[in-house]
Amino acid sequence: MMKHQQTEVAVVGGGMVGAAVALGLAREGFQVAVIEQHLPAAFDASEPPDVRISAISSASVGFLRSLEAWRRVQAMRSHPYTRLETWEWQQAHVVFDAGELQLPELGYMVENAVLQRALWQALEAHPQVRCLCPATLSGMIREENGQHQLQFTDGQRLSAALVVGADGADSRVRQWAGIGIHAWEYSQSCMLVSVQCAQAPGDATWQEFTPQGPRAFLPLFDNWGSLAWYDAPARIRQLSNMPMAQLQHEINRAFPQRLGEVTPVNCGSFPLVRRHALSYVQDGIALVGDAAHTIHPLAGQGVNLGYRDAQALIDVLARARNYGECWYREPVLKRYQRQRQPDNLVMQSAMDLFYAGFSNSLAPVKVLRNLGLMAAQRAGVLKRQALRYALGL
Repeated sequence: MMKHQQTEVAVVGGGMVGAAVALGLAREGFQVAVIEQHLPAAFDASEPPDVRISAISSASVGFLRSLEAWRRVQAMRSHPYTRLETWEWQQAHVVFDAGELQLPELGYMVENAVLQRALWQALEAHPQVRCLCPATLSGMIREENGQHQLQFTDGQRLSAALVVGADGADSRVRQWAGIGIHAWEYSQSCMLVSVQCAQAPGDATWQEFTPQGPRAFLPLFDNWGSLAWYDAPARIRQLSNMPMAQLQHEINRAFPQRLGEVTPVNCGSFPLVRRHALSYVQDGIALVGDAAHTIHPLAGQGVNLGYRDAQALIDVLARARNYGECWYREPVLKRYQRQRQPDNLVMQSAMDLFYAGFSNSLAPVKVLRNLGLMAAQRAGVLKRQALRYALGL
């Protein structure tokens, strides 16, 4: 017999952002169901790091702490970073230091798989959460009472007062709700490479701008590091298909000397697309994270923006419910959109400005941007404010 279940909130997508939304809402007393296609892999300390890494800002760490998920991350692995350096010309370095903001660190480098695993451990332990996994949806319809019914490929059905789309850049919830997007592809792709370093990786992350695209280094636990290599899509495809020994040779040629000796172990690549949903909400629907917006990963802000979405949505829903309002209706959900849409747009535009400014090889533009970097390094209060904003403080 087909089962038809009920819940207050259905979160579609149990990734790093969806799992955080579900956990936050459950902690506020909402009855939550999480729908995810794949269970996160069990943590194995002997395995090399996940290729996908996120730079988690201090504000995001605070949010994960409040969900009691951060201690679970630390029980697995993470690596603090205290300095961020960026340059094109050697004499035009910009250095952001945790000390400038009286912080112990700017944030942590964490593998995406570790973050998701930590959040799932907390979800599975919470009495207000039902984890429907592995589960695949086939559709979503609006019922006469205004609720949404999610339909599963195995014939099960689930009705929810609110459906949260946390199902990534190609969100099916967004498509089923008929919400359009602004989107364009950058003429760049990105490759992430897990490397073993001959020296301890330290606690500084750095990025060198080149005419082909940035080259960045992210320090990880033990002697591991991660390289981010941006280049033309054809070049990234070519690099992705190389044997590791050949890739090592290309890394030595392309990265600055300060990288030192590294041995590539694993790599993965992806195209860069900017997307922004025309609306984050509808009656009974809310989009968060990549389902609502994707951003050039230049400054590693993607997941941090997702966590800001999560915090705002949890806060708006909990307050509305406490005041006896109809928390799943559009007028309440619009408050979440008003909080988050401008912030995400500003961050997307700042990254686009960087991308456009640094992927231009005209000599006057080159001089201007390096003068800009030199000015930024000397900007004192403005530089600190920019850093505070990027860290979500």
